[in-house]
Amino acid sequence: MDTEREALQNSAYSEVQTFCQKHGLMFEVVDLRWGVRNTEATDHMTTELCLEEIDRCQKTSIGPAFVALIGDQYGPCPVPPLIQEKEWEALRAQLTTRPHDLELVERHFRKDENAIPPAYVLQAAGAGEARVPEEVTLTSVLCAGAQEARRLGLITQEQWYRYHRSVIEWEMERGLLSSEDGHQGATIFLREIQDLSKHILDDCALQLVDRLPDGCLDMDAQNLLSSLEGRMAEEHPSALKTHHLPWNHNLVNPKNKAHARYLKELGEQFVARANHQVLECLRELKTDTQDLAWLYQDIRHHLGRSAEVAHTFCGRRELLAQLGQWLRQSHSVPHSPLVLCGPPGIGKTALMCKLAEQVPGLLGQKTVIVLRLLGTSQMSADARSLLQSICFQVCLAFGLPLPPAQVLEAHTRVVQFFHGLLHTVSRRNFEALVILLDSLDDLDTVHHARRVPWLPPQCPPRVHLILSACSGQKQGVLDTVRQTLPDPGAYWEVKHLPANQGQEMIELLLVAARRTLSQAQRDLLWASLPECGHPGRLRLAFEEARKWASFSVPAPLASTAQEATHQLCARLEQTHGQLLVAHVLGYIVASRHGLSEAELKDILSLDDEVLQAVYMDWTPPSKELLRFPPLLWVRLRRDLGTCLARRPMDGCTLLALTYRQLAEVVRERYLSGSERVKRHSVLADFFSGAWSQGTKKLITLPLLGKPLNLDRKVAPQPLWFSDTVANLRKLKELPFHLLHAGRIEELKQDVLGSLSWISCRAMSGGFEALLDDFDLCAPHLDSPEVGLVYEALQLVRPAVELRGLERSILYTELLARLHFFTTTHPALVGQLCQQVQSWFRVCPYPVLVPLTGFLQPPGGPLRATLTGCHKGITAMAWSLEELLLVVGTQDGTTVVWDMKEHQVIHILTGHTGEVRCVKVFAKGTLAISASRDHTLRLWNLLSGQEKFIIWDGGSKDSTEPQFWNLHIDEANKVVYSTSGSKVNAWNLETAEPMFCILGDTSDAWVCTAVFASQAQLLMVSVHGVVSLWSSATGKLQGKQQLSSVKEETPTCGIEVPKQGKLITGFSNGSVSLVSSEGDSLLEKLPEAVRLLVISEDESLLAAGFGRSVRIFLADSQGFHHFMATDLEHEDTVETAVFGPKNNLIVTGSRDSLIQVWSLSEQGTLLDILEGVGAPISLLARGGDLVVSASQQSSSFKVWDLTYAQKPRVSAPFLDRTGLTAVSHNGSYIYFPKTGDKNRVSIWDLAEGEEQDALDTSSEVRCLEVAEQTKLLFTGLVSGIVLVFPLNSRQDVMCIPPPEARKAINCMSLSKGEERLAIAYDNIVLVLDISPGDPCPVIDGPTYIFYTQLPETISSVAVLADYRVVYGMTNGDLFLYECANSKVFPLEAHRSRVTCVEVSHKDQLAVSGSEDALLCLWDLQAYKWKFEMSYTSSSCRGVQCACFSKDDKYVYAGLKDCSIIVWSVVDGTLLAVQFVHAVVNRIIPTSNGFIAPTRHGYLIRERFQCPSSRASQQDPLQNFKKAVWLVKSRQREELSTMAGVPQDSESAEGNESKRNKRSQVCLIV
Repeated sequence: MDTEREALQNSAYSEVQTFCQKHGLMFEVVDLRWGVRNTEATDHMTTELCLEEIDRCQKTSIGPAFVALIGDQYGPCPVPPLIQEKEWEALRAQLTTRPHDLELVERHFRKDENAIPPAYVLQAAGAGEARVPEEVTLTSVLCAGAQEARRLGLITQEQWYRYHRSVIEWEMERGLLSSEDGHQGATIFLREIQDLSKHILDDCALQLVDRLPDGCLDMDAQNLLSSLEGRMAEEHPSALKTHHLPWNHNLVNPKNKAHARYLKELGEQFVARANHQVLECLRELKTDTQDLAWLYQDIRHHLGRSAEVAHTFCGRRELLAQLGQWLRQSHSVPHSPLVLCGPPGIGKTALMCKLAEQVPGLLGQKTVIVLRLLGTSQMSADARSLLQSICFQVCLAFGLPLPPAQVLEAHTRVVQFFHGLLHTVSRRNFEALVILLDSLDDLDTVHHARRVPWLPPQCPPRVHLILSACSGQKQGVLDTVRQTLPDPGAYWEVKHLPANQGQEMIELLLVAARRTLSQAQRDLLWASLPECGHPGRLRLAFEEARKWASFSVPAPLASTAQEATHQLCARLEQTHGQLLVAHVLGYIVASRHGLSEAELKDILSLDDEVLQAVYMDWTPPSKELLRFPPLLWVRLRRDLGTCLARRPMDGCTLLALTYRQLAEVVRERYLSGSERVKRHSVLADFFSGAWSQGTKKLITLPLLGKPLNLDRKVAPQPLWFSDTVANLRKLKELPFHLLHAGRIEELKQDVLGSLSWISCRAMSGGFEALLDDFDLCAPHLDSPEVGLVYEALQLVRPAVELRGLERSILYTELLARLHFFTTTHPALVGQLCQQVQSWFRVCPYPVLVPLTGFLQPPGGPLRATLTGCHKGITAMAWSLEELLLVVGTQDGTTVVWDMKEHQVIHILTGHTGEVRCVKVFAKGTLAISASRDHTLRLWNLLSGQEKFIIWDGGSKDSTEPQFWNLHIDEANKVVYSTSGSKVNAWNLETAEPMFCILGDTSDAWVCTAVFASQAQLLMVSVHGVVSLWSSATGKLQGKQQLSSVKEETPTCGIEVPKQGKLITGFSNGSVSLVSSEGDSLLEKLPEAVRLLVISEDESLLAAGFGRSVRIFLADSQGFHHFMATDLEHEDTVETAVFGPKNNLIVTGSRDSLIQVWSLSEQGTLLDILEGVGAPISLLARGGDLVVSASQQSSSFKVWDLTYAQKPRVSAPFLDRTGLTAVSHNGSYIYFPKTGDKNRVSIWDLAEGEEQDALDTSSEVRCLEVAEQTKLLFTGLVSGIVLVFPLNSRQDVMCIPPPEARKAINCMSLSKGEERLAIAYDNIVLVLDISPGDPCPVIDGPTYIFYTQLPETISSVAVLADYRVVYGMTNGDLFLYECANSKVFPLEAHRSRVTCVEVSHKDQLAVSGSEDALLCLWDLQAYKWKFEMSYTSSSCRGVQCACFSKDDKYVYAGLKDCSIIVWSVVDGTLLAVQFVHAVVNRIIPTSNGFIAPTRHGYLIRERFQCPSSRASQQDPLQNFKKAVWLVKSRQREELSTMAGVPQDSESAEGNESKRNKRSQVCLIV
């Protein structure tokens, strides 16, 4: 059947393989007789292996498990490899009368008394023996003897079958006939040749049928074949596919048309049958599968593995008893997790599995046990998957709510949920939880981490966490765990077994394997293992000893585990060849997570060295393809035995080495130097798909001596098998192998710089998995471009976590951040951006396409945006020595971040009130936190453990003024806390109180300073009383009233330890220097002092008041004014921090802006940074990093101050006001100059610098640009409008106000730029703009009208026909016809109208308001057409809007940092895009718009809308809790006419249909 085999290999297999891959399945063909010589194919061991493989396929296959090709041969009967002693005696008795036959049988079988029960073992033929003829005789002799024994009733019919059945019948029996549902997964192809009986008698050499040794037809065999076919047809007719062929001398000839048709039909039938079987099984699985099938499968896997391991457990009784005692003693109190440690192979896994069995009987109450043998399954391979599976299992076991989707989106939230879950379980007093995690070394994410952040430093009562890890390894996982669990008592060493227990273990293993040893062999075994109690070594010794027959004379065993492992490799090499063993084990160890059998056989088929060794003495069976013979692998796999571990992962079963020592020996023996690179290179070839899908590979085989170009028929490796099924194996393995093969360019182009790869990896494995790949590769690559992509992805992460992982979001973020670098880095970044643009061009739904960079680019100041598991942030402190950030939150949680790896390492719970202050000390290892709950808690930042709690005895009266402060005197080991009218001092080591100072509750202390060198406490109270106390005893040393300040209340203070002074700020702007010697006025500021900040060296002081910050320089008298001007914000300044070298100061304000100022350049503004969309209430600097946070946000941003010294690819324009105008199609930006609003900056966007500045007579209020006539209109506070020609700096025109000192509110130009409207509080001027030379002429005002309303105008738009649309601060909206002096009230908004724009044809208008309502107006009918309201968790109204050039769409910028596109035709919401910054204004272009943002970048985008929107996706699907509701006037009127009430649920779309993520816009 070789021709049929090759026909299936050529096409059918690949079709089924592709089909399976699309359904997330792996297709593997096990044909043990392909590619080997006939003598090996019919070997008795091959038969046994074939039957074992049939069993394996039936257990594991989904769909086709057994396919047979049957011709006209029944085939030979195999010699049984093993005959039981009683059966042997029965056979021997029948052969005593035939001495020659008896001698033949006894020569081939030897008794093995080590088997239980004893058995006779078939001996392998010696070298040079003529095996086949004698084996035929042996078969006939045994068959005759069995026939007679059966007749006499000495053996059963089943035993008789072993001598009577052919290999084919055994396989049919196992694969079809004896299987309960064999017909469902089996297919039998019968080939019947017509007129065969006429030709077989003519040609005795014809091997189509069974023949006797003399060449005659074997009629018995033919009858048995007919009987077998009859049984199959009767019992499983649906599994049989019969083909009738005409006779041909060349047997099956593909050149014969009928035969070619047969081969084609055979392939088609195979494909159809296999695909049908797969679909049927998938349908059944889908019906039976539960929602959490992945979890149950994972739990079953670990329990099954545990039962196998624990089955042969022995010894360790004393250690188990100690563990039981520890569990009981620690059960009702908080305690540390327990770590079992010891060298590899010492038996930690067996101990953990045995402990899992015994735990239920130890604690005496309902106990839930969670067991994970880490690294042995997909859900236990990394920390993220592990914690998720544990959380799900615990929640199900205790009947608790499952983790919600928003928790699972970020690993930090999963960690917090896990920690909280442990405490929740602990509070259920009647239940217990024991979590056993074996082999932390096999957890991917622990290897490269500095800490284990998910590991709780302390377990609550009734919750136990037991782990195991290897000891004795340099920079091992155990060292990492010690960073979290420093307590030496938490580590229990697992020691060697006593010698007697070692022998007991081997005896137990032998009994389980139904084997024993002779006394001599036992003596040899114990002599080879003197005092050996190492379970790993004992297991290897057992694996050798179990193979000893009683007649064997074994060689002495190695005494150490390493020597034994080398001995094992040597034995395998002797049996299977050194090269095959080296390459197979090398590939398995070199893989990242292991290899499936199908993958391994494909990889070996690509390995030319292996194929040349295999086909050294014979030629491959096919001239078209070349494969590695599966039989050779199955033999090796059988001899490896328990050394191979099977791990369910990525939808298949992967092979890995069970023993860590064996993996180390394989690396040493087979993966040194160039060999390691070769293995990784072949693996990279396979997973890249370089030689798949018909691509042929050259090879020179020894026997042929010439190169052959043959198809290796390996599995294709696309990124996506189907729209929803990703190639997870390729995604996980390929980067690893390209890196270690040294194929860096390929790694950069095909993986790290490939958009397809990036999106597939992120969408299938999660964004963290994508970043892990860059973490893996980036340190080994000297590539700035890869670094840019990596940094860009890190900046993208917050948007993905917030909005969800969807292609348009990912691609928009990447393009808008990397577009800056397309010209400077074209090879990788440029190509990546081109790939993004190509995807957008074919995007099937409406989408906004970035045409330039407009988001924070990599390499800029923004290092990361981190979203924690906490509420608003109230306190922050750095641990520079450990690179940690301690964050206190509103809900009382204190979170410790590792700022190198940007992950939470500890979640410190205990406070029940808001954390108000955090101090770090002891070289960054300890922190103390003070909370509104009047407790102080001391934390170990390395372990996350709480050292002690102090209650400060504060009042619970919420009306009492509360001022919190902490001071730490490390030298004297004292902590001082100020809370309202009380100061406490405690010993830092014992938490014992030292003293308590009680003040006047009606005159609480506001400012406190501790001067350790003077042993003094200095405090200033609300009423200005200065009191001096001893910091050692708490005794009063003096009191005095402030002399430099009268009738002012202290607002803030900062101590200056070197000078021994306290700088205090006051409510009316005074800043005073207070010391024990008195006080003096430092400065009088215009407003109340809100903050005081001093530099580390105490040389600079910053005082914040209102919207300004004033800088002072230290001198001998104190401080003096440093700069001529103050540093100004647009909103109230909340916080400030000095740079590391005092050359910078960073300030934050309520408008969410952070400003970076150069002090070396006299207060020059260097940059404006956007915070987290909430008032900046905290800034904390650690080295060159500054963290900004807000009490209203759970996120914080990390900024790198060193960027200021680096060249920037694109400098943003420094506008803080939002009053921007744009000219020359976005080439120039105009905005009030920073620090001098009487001037207008002209920013050259291409050069990234200010080109010029225009002087105005007073502060600028608004700006408008006439693009066609090249004019800039500047509206001033004085009421004047200055008109600057853009192409010259002369002939400035001035438009005076109608009334003196009337500030301009807003201006507007008509779309043709022939009209200008200027709006004051309640007056509107309309002027004509007409062509002129050299500049246009502005006439008028042509019309002036008054609103006659108490509210003021907030926005205005003018039409060419002198109609004006204007909105008011209270939400009213009007249309005024200047020519007729008529006003038409339009339906009002509910809040301030923020923008009004008219269409280019002057037929429509759009208005937006602060309540996020957009209205589209028909200006001919004076009515609204569509009304769209938006509600979300973060929306704060509409900022700006405009019509597209063709008036088909409305583009609107919202204050929640998003841009929307709205259809004018039908009111549909088409697209929503989050741009991270508020858009100041939107200006339409021919295919989209440009828009300046608060980030200082200009958005330039193309709006792409397919002509058919049938495939439109929900534009709000990534905006959580967002709902758009669109009302249509036309539909309302139709509903009214039909008599359907508008609030009826039957009205189309009238109720907002909400889903769990968002809501698409509805038409009402």
